[in-house]
Amino acid sequence: MAKRNKGRPIDGILLLDKAQGISSNKALQQAKFLFGAQKAGHTGALDPLATGMLPICFGEATKFTQFLLDTDKTYVVRAKLGERTTTSDSDGEVVETREVNITREQLEAEVASFLGESDQYPSMYSALKYQGQPLYKYAREGIEVPRKCRRITVFSISLDEYDAHAFEIQMTVHVSKGTYIRTIVDDLGEKLGCGAHVIMLHRSEVGHYPSERMISFERLESLVESVSEDLDARYAVLDALLLPMDTALVDLPSVEIDADQGKAFSHGQVVKLDGQVVPEGIIKVMANGHFIGLGERNPHGHLKAKRALSSAQ
Repeated sequence: MAKRNKGRPIDGILLLDKAQGISSNKALQQAKFLFGAQKAGHTGALDPLATGMLPICFGEATKFTQFLLDTDKTYVVRAKLGERTTTSDSDGEVVETREVNITREQLEAEVASFLGESDQYPSMYSALKYQGQPLYKYAREGIEVPRKCRRITVFSISLDEYDAHAFEIQMTVHVSKGTYIRTIVDDLGEKLGCGAHVIMLHRSEVGHYPSERMISFERLESLVESVSEDLDARYAVLDALLLPMDTALVDLPSVEIDADQGKAFSHGQVVKLDGQVVPEGIIKVMANGHFIGLGERNPHGHLKAKRALSSAQ
């Protein structure tokens, strides 16, 4: 007998404002339990120290998490100058203390030097894996392992505040996928000759999703408590907060097909679009205005399914 999934088959994306001090997986499990969801996944982990936008995908939205993993992100970061730590943030041990003797002009120039493309080596305290184990496990055992540098892009970076008395700075950074803000701060400290580490990190945006659509777990619990104990009433309040799953795919070209073609597409059949050119690459497929999955052009120029929604069948 097939194993029966527990929970509700809901689909959509929640922009969770992750609190400080908990892991992304813990935040995911809390949200999954509160929504009573059968299936859920997050799209890009935040360290326990970090707060901010953690998109939680429920149900069939989990099929499209890669698009959010691959998109750019925006962070607000606060750093302490004069101290370098083992983890490049305040969770680590201070390993070096140096005098801070810089001008604001020097600071602004070094901050601006990060703009554009560059190669970045991930921190040994990242979740990237080496031989099946995350790097941070090796780091905690004092083991250094090879790391591949990655090409990153800093689209914008601004110095928002410089407290010359506390030796603290705050920046807003818009970066490509896979960029480690802790590494940028550590590298900045080395460029300045004084060392630096992260003391606050907040992810304000993921892709096009704006910060005002985020909601904290405390707010979610408050909304649940404000309605009756009836589960249907609770879920109605929570489900109203979910964004459509295709909001993760706004940058993709789309094609519109009719209901009959949509049914064929959902069953894996090739669809011939008379008078309509199927774009190259991955395509968002809409049937009568409803998102039904991702498609692509076959060698004959027709539309074939790449990832169809089960709910559309």
